Amino acid sequence: MIKRLLAAAAAVMTVAPPAGAATLVTADRMLDVRTGRYVANPAILIGDDGMIVAIGTAGALTAPANATQINMPGKTILPGLIDMHTHLGPADIGGYRFLEYTDSFWPIVATGTARDMLDGGFTTMRVVGSADWMDVGLKQAVEAGYVVGPRIVPAGHALGATGGHCDDTYLPPSLQKSVKEEGIGDSPDELKYQVRRQRKFGAEVIKVCATGGVFSRGDTPGQQQLTEDELRAIADEAHMQGMRVAAHAHGASGINAAIRAGIDTIEHASLLDDESIRLAKARKRPVWFAMDIKNTDYTQAEGAKNGTLPENIRKDREIGQLQRDNFRKAHLAGVPMVFASDAGVMPHAMVPQQFRTMVEYGMTPLQAIQSATVNAAAALGRNDVGQIAQGAYGDLVAVTGDPTADISVLERVEAVIKGGKLVSAAGDRR
Repeated sequence: MIKRLLAAAAAVMTVAPPAGAATLVTADRMLDVRTGRYVANPAILIGDDGMIVAIGTAGALTAPANATQINMPGKTILPGLIDMHTHLGPADIGGYRFLEYTDSFWPIVATGTARDMLDGGFTTMRVVGSADWMDVGLKQAVEAGYVVGPRIVPAGHALGATGGHCDDTYLPPSLQKSVKEEGIGDSPDELKYQVRRQRKFGAEVIKVCATGGVFSRGDTPGQQQLTEDELRAIADEAHMQGMRVAAHAHGASGINAAIRAGIDTIEHASLLDDESIRLAKARKRPVWFAMDIKNTDYTQAEGAKNGTLPENIRKDREIGQLQRDNFRKAHLAGVPMVFASDAGVMPHAMVPQQFRTMVEYGMTPLQAIQSATVNAAAALGRNDVGQIAQGAYGDLVAVTGDPTADISVLERVEAVIKGGKLVSAAGDRR
């Protein structure tokens, strides 16, 4: 697979085999995402464990004699990108259309949606909820080398209240299970158990639904669905286990309760108010807003064709512009932000387009890039992704042009290197 990718990428870069104990990557320049400065003629040495060993300049950094060389003349390199809010299902199956497919359809399709993320430059994706621990299984398949995809941070089943956004609201009572669905709890103790259960089967982050949502039935996005005590029980248990928590929260009361409860990232944050901003900035334990402000374009244009219910299209239409305006407001107020697309609501291949929307609504191009690199890494509590540094993974993205001047450059990724291996190149994509 790697040999085929390398051959197809020859028009873009020069690669000298054979593969050895290390890989040396060179390019015209490298973006330091913390400062926004460019480093000319960088050379990055990546060990056979996929970690960056040394960073220098071309001609000055010595690589082992048998090192693979990936030379990218004319290219700009930056760290592999991180999307903090993704799902694995395709975007063009909405409403009741999921009933057309057998259970095994979904993990098979997930291999393709994950590959779309990788081709777009996202070498790490946080999956915030999937049925049957599908995200855990995909992570294992990627790590074992059976599937080509990003580094996956899985949540297992999302937690929520009976009948809430994270519960199944599409089927009649006669088709419901006799016990609660996975992840569902109606007291602090039940939800603490669900945290432990998700971790037991491989979750690395906990996702909880604090409010109603756009794509559930019979509720409203602003409706709070878990109490602050329930949210605090989830956060405390997860933190004790060394895990972080993401809270789906559209309405202000749910957002504010989640912040007070110690939740780490607030997903959507569509209807935030001044109190939300005050609480976020005042809290000692950092909290990050993860606002998916691009996908409403896709839902409004394609939702009806995909089978999305009129109720859900209406809710999306009512909330979409409010969320974008509040994104601008929170960013200008200095609330920390991370890149979060809600991929699966829109096609995974469209995810890089969100950078332009973030810039349109107030961010500089560098700030948008930071949201998907150093900010996202900090929100994950990790220093091995989101930066080009010694001891971090050798995850790199190559583009033509200057993304700090024209953010749309990131919509045309030329090559993706993950752990020192060329895993995606223009001209060799589906």
